[in-house]
Amino acid sequence: MLHNTKGIIIRSVNYGETSLILSIFTELFGLQQYIVNGVRTSKRSSGFSSSQMQVGNMLDMVVYQNQKNTLQRIKECKQYIHYSSLFGNVTKNSVMLFLIEVLQKALKQPDPQPELFYFIEDVMKGLDDATPYQTANIPLFFMLHLSHFFGFRMMDNYSDEMCILDLREGQFVSAVPMHQMVLAQPYSGHVAQLLRVMQIEELDQVRLNRQVRSELLDACIDYYSLHINPFGPLRSLPVIRTLLED
Repeated sequence: MLHNTKGIIIRSVNYGETSLILSIFTELFGLQQYIVNGVRTSKRSSGFSSSQMQVGNMLDMVVYQNQKNTLQRIKECKQYIHYSSLFGNVTKNSVMLFLIEVLQKALKQPDPQPELFYFIEDVMKGLDDATPYQTANIPLFFMLHLSHFFGFRMMDNYSDEMCILDLREGQFVSAVPMHQMVLAQPYSGHVAQLLRVMQIEELDQVRLNRQVRSELLDACIDYYSLHINPFGPLRSLPVIRTLLED
């Protein structure tokens, strides 16, 4: 019943006077719910600290895993990634919270998805080290590449002829379809460029301004709304819009 797994905290809810219920996306078990007793007290009798339990933290955990239980328990844990700027930098922290909110809406089932976990881990580490320009492009990079793990990644078939992005079908086409849910040039070209970026360090090469990023984020959210039901509005989006670099 005891297992060692890494995980990222994607939601934290107060429970009772001193406890927390955590939603953690784990390397071994996918999305799981954990109850942590006594953590919201200065006595530290639980062995855990509230600072460890912040949304976005990456933990190395020893957990009790019982498939019959809705709530699992953590025997011990420690942070295995210590961010240098993610919690202290307002812009990076806001981007991180945006990414987490997208995950909250996209993750529906407690299925193991280790490749998705490694992707999220890489993005969080990359965001911590990112330049201001890279940071501004990360929300788009994340949403475009995250869709791959849920089975609706956009096809990278952009060309001079196939230059209209069909948001319903997730591919570039040569003419506007009847449903007209499309993204035209120059925005479709920017999406094609972002689809070909594989590392956060490469985001410096994608030259966008605030207005273009805002348009592309709207298109990404429309795309997710077509494929994840319900997806709903993102509360962190207005904050992200104001922080995007020109």
